Amino acid sequence: MITYSEIKNDLNLNIDKLLEDDGIAYLTHYWQNHKNGVCKYYKSNAKNYLINEVLNKVEEPLQTYLPFKYDIPFPPVENPKFKFIDLFAGIGGIRLAYQNLGGKCVFSSEWNKFAKKTYEANFGEIPFGDITKIEAREIPDHDILLAGFPCQPFSIAGVSKKKSLGRQHGFLDKTQGTLFFDVARIIEHKKPKAFMLENVKNLVSHDKGNTFKVIKSTLKELGYSVHYKVLNGSHFVPQNRERIIITGFREDIYYDKENFHFPELPERKTVFKDVLDKKVDDKYTLSDNLWTYLQAYKEKHRKKGNGFGFGMTDLNGISRTLSARYYKDGSEILIPQKGKNPRRLTPRECARLQGFPKSFKIPVSDTQGYKQFGNSVTVPLIQAVANKVVNLLSLANE
Repeated sequence: MITYSEIKNDLNLNIDKLLEDDGIAYLTHYWQNHKNGVCKYYKSNAKNYLINEVLNKVEEPLQTYLPFKYDIPFPPVENPKFKFIDLFAGIGGIRLAYQNLGGKCVFSSEWNKFAKKTYEANFGEIPFGDITKIEAREIPDHDILLAGFPCQPFSIAGVSKKKSLGRQHGFLDKTQGTLFFDVARIIEHKKPKAFMLENVKNLVSHDKGNTFKVIKSTLKELGYSVHYKVLNGSHFVPQNRERIIITGFREDIYYDKENFHFPELPERKTVFKDVLDKKVDDKYTLSDNLWTYLQAYKEKHRKKGNGFGFGMTDLNGISRTLSARYYKDGSEILIPQKGKNPRRLTPRECARLQGFPKSFKIPVSDTQGYKQFGNSVTVPLIQAVANKVVNLLSLANE
């Protein structure tokens, strides 16, 4: 039986060239969903892609390659307990949590080509692109809608930067701030039993609370009970990372019977040094010039009475929040070293700091890796919430 990797190589499916092409998204989605009742959403376009871009370009018929076995770290669930979709998927942190609980992803969407590359390497599926251009009717039916919609328009750092540049933030940010309403239109059309959304904690207080009022009222108008709470990933990993989680359940199915409660979070069992590699390349050690600059910058702000500047991490404690800007200088989370300048984290250490398993592949540059893990979720935290959501699906069938 041929493997997924071999069929990609034999058919010359060059992923780098295909990441912007929804044709391969249709094909990979069809491959993963042809037995679960949603193939009708992908079959026609997958067939056209196979005929035009594959069958017409290979010497042997495709049947010689089938069936094939997925040799990726996280293959699709064979006997799923429920179906879900993964919007603003990033590198698949939320998908991983729900897939671990027996769920089958039947649709994924992500616009960033580098994130798509990491997603494909781990799940064998290329997400569709710009969600604003995807009609809701083209998305398969599902039990749970998942979305980590862009946080930059609402984050403290994002708002400060946009203000300094004279740009709009929140819902007035036309490129990212209104993407929540794409989530809403899909919920309205597909009417999943439940949803889970994730964003930065500042979403609650943004624009004096008005932004969050709009989000809550929109979801309630769509016919869902709404539950939300700011949770800290530090209960699972040695990182201070607060995020708001919003869940909702269809009122015409549950009639408030779900009695949803966010999980009681466990006492953290790890410290920062537990995520560190034993041996690290010298390229991650700060140069003399950068280290001198960072020290001077922190001293300048100390004299002004504020806490801006680098963060030297307590190896027996927890770190600051890892951000997508970590690639710039690594100053937010620095690691002390005996006899030399401190160093930044490696991308693999960033993956551990977000709770990703060691089998998770990182097929991109360090810069992209930092951005991806800084933008991602803390997987075990999401899975703790997911377990509560999934356990309530049975009530929908009563």
